[in-house]
Amino acid sequence: VVVVAMDADARVLGAPHNALVTALLTDTYQLTMAYAYWRNGTHDRHAVFELFFRANPFNGEFTVFAGLEEALRYVSNFGFTRDDVAYLKSTPVGANMEEEFFDFLLTLDGRELKVYAQHEGSVVFPRVPLLRVEGPLAVVQLLETTLLCLVNYASLVATNAARHRLVAGPDVSLLEFGLRRAQGVDGGVSASRYAYLGGFDATSNVEAGRQFGIPIKGTHAHSYVQSHAGWDCVRNPKLALSAKAGGEGKKACDDFPALVRDKMRQLERIRDDMEVDLQWTETNESELAAFTSYALAFPSSFLALVDTYDVLKSGLPNFCAVALALRELGYAALGIRLDSGDLSYLSKRARVFLVNVERLLGTKIADNLSAVTITASNDIHEEVLYSLRQHGHEIDAFGIGTHLVTCLKQPALGCVYKLVEVDGVPRIKLSEDIGKVTIPGCKNAYRMFSQTGEAIVDVMTRRDEPAPKIGERILCRHPFLESKRAYVVPSKVEPLFHLMWDGARGVNADVDLSLETSRARCAESIRQLRSDHLRYTNPTPYKVSVSASLYDFIHTLWLAEAPVGELR
Repeated sequence: VVVVAMDADARVLGAPHNALVTALLTDTYQLTMAYAYWRNGTHDRHAVFELFFRANPFNGEFTVFAGLEEALRYVSNFGFTRDDVAYLKSTPVGANMEEEFFDFLLTLDGRELKVYAQHEGSVVFPRVPLLRVEGPLAVVQLLETTLLCLVNYASLVATNAARHRLVAGPDVSLLEFGLRRAQGVDGGVSASRYAYLGGFDATSNVEAGRQFGIPIKGTHAHSYVQSHAGWDCVRNPKLALSAKAGGEGKKACDDFPALVRDKMRQLERIRDDMEVDLQWTETNESELAAFTSYALAFPSSFLALVDTYDVLKSGLPNFCAVALALRELGYAALGIRLDSGDLSYLSKRARVFLVNVERLLGTKIADNLSAVTITASNDIHEEVLYSLRQHGHEIDAFGIGTHLVTCLKQPALGCVYKLVEVDGVPRIKLSEDIGKVTIPGCKNAYRMFSQTGEAIVDVMTRRDEPAPKIGERILCRHPFLESKRAYVVPSKVEPLFHLMWDGARGVNADVDLSLETSRARCAESIRQLRSDHLRYTNPTPYKVSVSASLYDFIHTLWLAEAPVGELR
């Protein structure tokens, strides 16, 4: 256990949710650099690092920042234990280190750090830092790998979820079903958490529901239907009347399966009046028995998976028979789930089937049957959702797993953590690849809004520059391309960096890290963007710029640091 000495009124967060997040969850070279700093006597130099990414994922033009709470939990509890040190001593790397260095490691904590960040759930853009970490060089260096690990995947999943929400539209429910396909246990739980932040409504992951308060949803699998061979498998046929039907104190239905069979005969009498492709001959009776037993277990939330045998010829008629029986006892079935086939076609024909049954039997018997929920699963991803919107569908909820939690379209975000200042002196990293040239110095950043209230540009400034002002023109420049520049007259200016961790005082008192707040912030941040930045195909790049002063400084330092070649 690491005990960090903090101010008496400090706000310190609990440990990270994953117990593997320790000081040793790092790359070996962080420790070798820390030792070299210490050996050279430079470990206490004041350093500034920035965590950012260079390109938006999934061929889009925005990213959602997530993972901040876990990053602050890590900083709150950062420190090496004696067991950590004992392990390091036992390694070949540690064998080359002096004993006093291990004593030094045992003294490290977060009391001398400051962490500035954008709010969790905010929409963020390339090159604008998500985190700025200030403190002793050795300590801020040691944080690198873990912070990247905590932010990279979280932001990727949250962005993926937000993109799915945009394509699906605001009116459908999105359910995260990815635990069984996730990359390990932590991948599964983290995916549930950050998919919810990004706009999903619920998860099938019970542990994630417990840890983070996410609503949990689920029905049954094909195996439940297959496990029923016939009516003999329905062994508890009694069902009490619903309180809504005035059933309290009254006799229960002693033979619910018999009532279901009676409703099936009622359906068969209207079968020939259905559209030709919706008529059936005989349904799978074992499926009907399975639906009946499931309804007996969950009469108030009956939702049936209808594609085990045949959706239109068996699953739907069987569902309707059970739904009608439940209605007679005062219950309302929730709906059906489709897990295979042409989801556009099947959902539309299923809705027509339900409408026909309600019309032919009348509202007294089948009221609201036509309005039950249709849920779809079956390897759904962003492209499928886009296609369904183009071709039309009648689906009210989507269960999405593999493509969401594995981020199959792009498995990594590519955040980096770069040194930008030491002892107040800006530092720059140069590269033949201009995309890898860093923007030097400790910076501030602001989001500026148009007269219509939409975010139009993020601008980075030098730390000592005054903030942009509402109604005053400011020149915004591309960091590296001289000809790309524009004047902006903002109607609103929003600072992007906020002090999150303030040394021995801990997490700033006004920082709200709740998942619900981050989720609401994500939705609001996306609403502030122009629609062309959000569109599915060929979105317009959002502008990220620097002030004229920072632009001049970048290029002055670039020339000062770049070696001059010589031709002979």
